Amino acid sequence: MSQCKKNEQNASDNQGEAVTITLDVKNGNDSKVIVNPTTGTVDFENGDQIIVASGGKYVGTLTYNGNLFTGAISNATEGYPLQFYFLGNVTPAETLTSGVTESCSVVISDQTQHLPVISAAPSYENYTASMTNYTANLLNKCALVKFNVSTTSEAAICVTGFNNKVTVNFMDNTLTNSQEGNGVITLPAGNGEKWAILLPQEALEAGEQGSAYSQDGVYTGTRGAVPAITANGYLTLGIQVMVTNSGEVPVGAINGLFTINSNGDQVYFSKGNLQYIGSAGTPYWKFAENQWDYIGNNQSVGVNIDRDLFSWGTSGYNHGANHYFPWSTGNDDGDYYAYGSYQYNLFDQTGQADWGYNPINNGGNIENIWRTLKIEEWNYILFLRNTLSSIRFTKAQVNGVNGVVILPDNWEDSFFTLNNTNDAETAYDNNVITDWNSLQLHGAVFLPAAGDRDGEDVVYVNVNGHYWSSTYDNAEGSRRLAFTNNSLETGMDFRYHAFSVRLVQDKE
Repeated sequence: MSQCKKNEQNASDNQGEAVTITLDVKNGNDSKVIVNPTTGTVDFENGDQIIVASGGKYVGTLTYNGNLFTGAISNATEGYPLQFYFLGNVTPAETLTSGVTESCSVVISDQTQHLPVISAAPSYENYTASMTNYTANLLNKCALVKFNVSTTSEAAICVTGFNNKVTVNFMDNTLTNSQEGNGVITLPAGNGEKWAILLPQEALEAGEQGSAYSQDGVYTGTRGAVPAITANGYLTLGIQVMVTNSGEVPVGAINGLFTINSNGDQVYFSKGNLQYIGSAGTPYWKFAENQWDYIGNNQSVGVNIDRDLFSWGTSGYNHGANHYFPWSTGNDDGDYYAYGSYQYNLFDQTGQADWGYNPINNGGNIENIWRTLKIEEWNYILFLRNTLSSIRFTKAQVNGVNGVVILPDNWEDSFFTLNNTNDAETAYDNNVITDWNSLQLHGAVFLPAAGDRDGEDVVYVNVNGHYWSSTYDNAEGSRRLAFTNNSLETGMDFRYHAFSVRLVQDKE
C-alpha cells in the first residue's frame, strides 16, 4: 500500500549568514490539494513550505512557487545532511528562530480545505558551505484513508479518536504523533467519499455515539472501526461514518439544553450570534457559522451592510417604533420603543419587535420560532441553575476570541477541564481553548466579546460583550447581559446602543 512520495533536489549553502537556496521538484504536477485516490499520489502546489533543520536546530523555510522551492537558511552545520520537513502547510504552534528552535508541532485536525500531508527526509549529500545542490526524497509519515459518510447535515463532519498532532524534534530528527483534545479530524461537509490524512496509530474499535458529529453540534453519530494506520499507508476500503439528527434538536440549534426558570422550562441556543446580511440582493437573517464568529465592522449607516450589532427592537418589522430597522443608528432612545411605548417588552403585543420573529435562513427559515431571552432568564441560566456538574459558565478564549462559555444542564466535569468556573471576575485567558468542538459536542455555548456600537462607532471588539434581552427597564433603557475581562453581570443600557443578539428556541 504505497502512497505519495515527493522527489526534490535542493540547493543550499553557507553557515551563519542567511543564504538563498532553491529546491527543484521533479513530480511535474502542482495539484497537491487533489489527492489521486487511485494511486495515492500527492504533489506540491504553490505556497507549499518545507522546514529545514541542521545540527539539531531550525535553519530556514522554503516556499514553492510552482516550479522551485526557494528560501534562505542560516546556521547550517558542515559535514551533516540537511533535514527537510513538509508539515502539510499547517503553521507550527511555536515561533521558529534560525539556529535556536529545537522542535515544533502542528495539529492537522482541519481537513475541510486541503489534505495536510506530513513527509520528511534528509538530503542525500552532507552540507558543505561551497556546495549549492542537494537532493532528497521526501517520504510520507502519514496515510491516505477514505471515509464513507452518511449524513443529512450541511456542516463539516468531525470524527474522533485519532492522532492529530505531530511534534518534530530537530535534535534527533524524529516525528512523534499524539492526540490533541479528543483527536478530532474534520472532514468536508456532505455525503459520500471523504479522503483524509491520518497519522500512524494502533487500530481503533468502532466509536460510540458521539464519536462522529457535525461541526455545528446539531447532528451526532458514530464512526466505524479503524485498522492500524502505518506510515505511507493507503486505505481505500472506506471507514463508515453515520451522522444523524436526533429529531429533537431544532435546525440551527446547539444540542445542549438550558433551564431558564424554576418551573424547569428549557431552551436550545442558536449555533451562533444573529447576523443581518444586508449586502445580499435580497437581505436576510442568519446565524453565524461558528460560535466565535463576529462581523466587527458595523459602523456604516448604509442599508446594504452586513451587521451583527443591533439597537434594541430593530427586528425589521414595523411594530410601532420610529426606528425598527436593523441598520438604525439614531441616538434617541425614544425611537426604539417597542410598539410605540417604553413600557412594552419585545415579546409583548404581536411579538414582532423581537429579532427572533424573523425567518432565520439557517435556523429553519420559519417565522416566529426563535426568540430573545428575557432578563430573568439570562440571570437564571448564569447564576441560579442547578446543573449535573454544578458548573454554569466560565470565561475563555476560543480560537483567539474572548468571551463567555455557558455549559448545558447535563454538563459533566469529564467532558473538558475548565478553570475558574462560575466566577464572574475571572479573566478570559484562564481558559485558552483551541479544540472547541470537544465542548460544543456536549452542548456548550460560547458568547464572543463582539463589542458594541454607539451611533456609528464600534468599540471594544474582542474586549467586551453585550447581549440584549427582550425586557425593557425604563423610558431610556432596556435590560442586557454584559461582560468584560473581569466582570459578568446583567443590567440596563440605552436602547440606541447596538449590542449582540443570541436567540433561543423553546424546548417543546
